[in-house]
Amino acid sequence: MSTNVKSSPLMPTYNRFPLSIVKGKGSKVWDQQGVEYLDYTSGIATCNLGHVPNVVKEKLEDQLQSLWHCSNLYHIPVQEQLATLLVENSVFDQVFFCNSGAEANEAAIKLARRYAQKVKETDAYEIVTFTQSFHGRTLASLSATGQEKLQAGFYPLLPGFRYLPYNNLPALEELVAEQTCAVLLELVQGEGGVVPADPEWIAEIVQLCEKHGLLLMVDEIQTGMGRTGTLFAYEQYGIKPDVVSLAKGLGSGFPIGAILANEKAAKGFEPGTHGSTFGGNPLAAAAGLATVEHMVTSNVIQQAKEIGQYLAEELQVVQETFKHVETIRGRGLLQGMVMKDQAIKVVDKMREHQILILTAGPNVVRILPPFTTTKEEVDHFIQVLKLVLGELDS
Repeated sequence: MSTNVKSSPLMPTYNRFPLSIVKGKGSKVWDQQGVEYLDYTSGIATCNLGHVPNVVKEKLEDQLQSLWHCSNLYHIPVQEQLATLLVENSVFDQVFFCNSGAEANEAAIKLARRYAQKVKETDAYEIVTFTQSFHGRTLASLSATGQEKLQAGFYPLLPGFRYLPYNNLPALEELVAEQTCAVLLELVQGEGGVVPADPEWIAEIVQLCEKHGLLLMVDEIQTGMGRTGTLFAYEQYGIKPDVVSLAKGLGSGFPIGAILANEKAAKGFEPGTHGSTFGGNPLAAAAGLATVEHMVTSNVIQQAKEIGQYLAEELQVVQETFKHVETIRGRGLLQGMVMKDQAIKVVDKMREHQILILTAGPNVVRILPPFTTTKEEVDHFIQVLKLVLGELDS
């Protein structure tokens, strides 16, 4: 006799791991059975300060007692404070808040087009992005994403995007076309395999953007907020983008996104040209303010830089030891381990040993510890990783 199993009311948009997480603190999470896991996913580079950081929790608890939402029809003091803090610690002049990374990139796309058409008074609209990029799953941000496997089934895509090969200097000869208005890129391609941008390639893009009056927009949704060892990854390349998109680590897990723009680019928006009901509301802004305040006033980013260097060095030893590992690449606490076969095997085996990591494409293991992780936790992670790779090598 067959047994009817009730299906989930959730749409099947995720291949979920067989694990239900109900609690988190610092570098650890716990499942429904009380089993403890070392979380080296950080909510996909989101819980940069660890799970439920006290500095953010206290700020949110205070805000919960006063005001949750009022809309952007009114001034929101905590939102102004967060914007001021971001501007003071970056090369930008103005901020627009939204709810997610995809929305941030949507805003950047709209800003680039409107700047070209209303400020520069041209008919340019095309944005150049790069192969294996990932900019989100809304229709416009998906159209900007240079991965056909993610776009399949959603055609026709939004026109106005052209993809060039990432880290390819000769291909930059094709960067500028008649309708080109901006370039959008990641300084480390996260979903695309943890691939850092080559500094010489970036320098050439900057030069071309300056020469032809194109906006340079950097997607720092995964690399921003200290993940690569500085508050923003662009600092390590010595560049000054016109626009940066943020989300993930900006709110320590509370949904918030933003674009930061210099004075020139920000002229593309005027009242009524863009908006968001929930963007930068009091709760989200409070989480963001507490997060950024802690990042810029404590040594937590320096700690992330140092522990990231230690992790990278230990991973290099792993690479030299095990035949299944081809190379290690990344920046700070965004590290990728390139495998000779399916990375999911390592992810699944590590989970069996109560350690959570991710893939970044079929053959790359992505490792994203929180900034608060300790040397002892890294040592434990490496010890278990060696055990798992030894089983695969045998």
